[in-house]
Amino acid sequence: MSTVAPIGNRENVADALASMTQDNENWLKLMMENPSSDDVLLDGLHLYLDRAAAGRFLNTLKLQKTGEWIGGTAPARIQIRLSEAAKSSQHPAFTAFREGYNKSGGLQRAYPAAKI
Repeated sequence: MSTVAPIGNRENVADALASMTQDNENWLKLMMENPSSDDVLLDGLHLYLDRAAAGRFLNTLKLQKTGEWIGGTAPARIQIRLSEAAKSSQHPAFTAFREGYNKSGGLQRAYPAAKI
């Protein structure tokens, strides 16, 4: 079994999340198809959120939209890790991302509630 190397690095992922053009969205979707890229994707997400938290201006609407997009787009295998990333800080940047992520319902789609 051959292992496919991840495409890109955490800086590329953070930059792609910051701009969210159609080309960047397609590239991020391609990354999400490759399980070996999960760590790079999540490291880039953390870098993106850290940059947003350190910035002089906090664009909460953009962070919410990013959280909603990634939660709705990401495969089930990384939904728990995305949820953990969203909850990893109480900074308003992480809170805004978490609100968007929760709105996407990605975790609920990946792990639906049991019907009792």
